[in-house]
Amino acid sequence: MLNWLIVCYYLAFLGISSAVFFVVAIVLWAVTRPFDRRLRLLHLFTCAWASLYTIIVPNVTVKVEGREKIRKDAVYMGVSNHQSLLDVLMIFRVFFHFKWVSKIEIFWIPFIGWNMMLNRYVSLKRGKKRSIEKMMKTCEERIDEGSSVFFFPEGTRSEDGVMRQFRPGAFALAKNKEVPILPIVFSGTATVLPKHTLRYGGPRTIYIRVLDEIPFSAFERFTAEETAEMVREIMARELDELNKLS
Repeated sequence: MLNWLIVCYYLAFLGISSAVFFVVAIVLWAVTRPFDRRLRLLHLFTCAWASLYTIIVPNVTVKVEGREKIRKDAVYMGVSNHQSLLDVLMIFRVFFHFKWVSKIEIFWIPFIGWNMMLNRYVSLKRGKKRSIEKMMKTCEERIDEGSSVFFFPEGTRSEDGVMRQFRPGAFALAKNKEVPILPIVFSGTATVLPKHTLRYGGPRTIYIRVLDEIPFSAFERFTAEETAEMVREIMARELDELNKLS
């Protein structure tokens, strides 16, 4: 019973507050758009907005490690593992500028999804070749504009916390645009909010670890598939270490 009360409280707060924050986002977009073409200020506000929803989760502590490794104004291909719906919020706790790649259904969510449209994040219809091609082209445009792009290369949430195989799309983009890869690893989100349920998993520490960037020179001779596997192995080792802590 307590778990469901917590979930109801959380969803009610999210729904009411997101309506208010979306109004603020529209005003901020209108004021800053003429001089902030990459929408950095709007994205920073979105990071604060999303971070609030991670702070209010009862009895959950979030620890972010390695944020200082991110170079200011660098353009990255950001990738992370995917364990829970909470990951979508947790990545904003890192507070760096990026354009999110997400399935199109998320963009239909009132206020939160509409804010994603304002931010010019990148939508994708899973399994649709034409949509994938459009997504890749849009990502290239965002990189050319000076924005990092962020992917969940597993494509969907892990069922058991074990990192799934990485799809090559993000790594093909990194190779084509010759940008470094920024790996980020989550641990603990699957326990707090498991896949296929809204059941609150109880007190927990969630770790978000920013790893060392992987320069283009480290994978320029690899295929996208080889790069994906290399990055996955690096992240899997870090995930094993973090799982021991959480």
